[in-house]
Amino acid sequence: MHSLSAENLTLGYGDTVIIDDLNIEVPKGEITVFIGGNGCGKSTLLRSLARLLKPKTGDIYLNGEEIAKMKSKEIAKKMAILPQSPVSPEGLTVYELVKQGRHPYRSLIKQWSKKDEDAVTRALESTNMLHLKDRAVDSLSGGQRQRAWISLTLAQETDIILLDEPTTYLDMTHQIEILDLLYDLNEQKGHTIVMVLHDLNLASRYAHHIVAVKDKQVYSQGRPEDIITCQLVKDVFQMNCNITCDPIFGTPVCVPHGKGRTVYPRQNQKVASI
Repeated sequence: MHSLSAENLTLGYGDTVIIDDLNIEVPKGEITVFIGGNGCGKSTLLRSLARLLKPKTGDIYLNGEEIAKMKSKEIAKKMAILPQSPVSPEGLTVYELVKQGRHPYRSLIKQWSKKDEDAVTRALESTNMLHLKDRAVDSLSGGQRQRAWISLTLAQETDIILLDEPTTYLDMTHQIEILDLLYDLNEQKGHTIVMVLHDLNLASRYAHHIVAVKDKQVYSQGRPEDIITCQLVKDVFQMNCNITCDPIFGTPVCVPHGKGRTVYPRQNQKVASI
């Protein structure tokens, strides 16, 4: 299983520094979620870990080796990334999309093989997309489309999967569907999953490890139940809240302060389930 870390990492665009002298180690075989306010550098950090953004200073290591010195195909066999809101060419089928995940294993000498075909089939089966393999990607629902893109990353057969806001623009049902899928991939197949999420409660539910980013640095990191506090939310998101316990999973739940209706009486309320 592969490891991923960064030391003294400074990132930015032009003269603007987004991340400054940051150190991080991603736990192997776990789900890690980056959280933080808009513009804090979560996506920038994720892109740099995938070598899509060259650091101003510092190094990123994959299995103890600097990724800056590794060949792209070598990295792509160990780590896959799903960017935010990816777009496929019009009319491209799910099968044709997922086949692109085998690109790191192909060359002029090594053409399409049964091993490639089997990898694509396994990826489609893992995401419950095999029955939709002949459908055009742009004809799918939001949740199906995201599962198709996750299939592509699975076809790469990497231990590490990076995802930038994989639930963006999805309704509640499809958000849970995608996060459940990623949870199963981690639990059943041991994938190390690193993703950016905006929903703090979903991050707390699914993550083994949370990294909170603020002021170009790691503000705090650890298990959600250890680090998600009212003070963290106030400092990182500039919001007052109460932290309570998820009645189903026992994970932290953030209840933000603000305006809203008050319903009385509130004593002895029960959690409804269907």
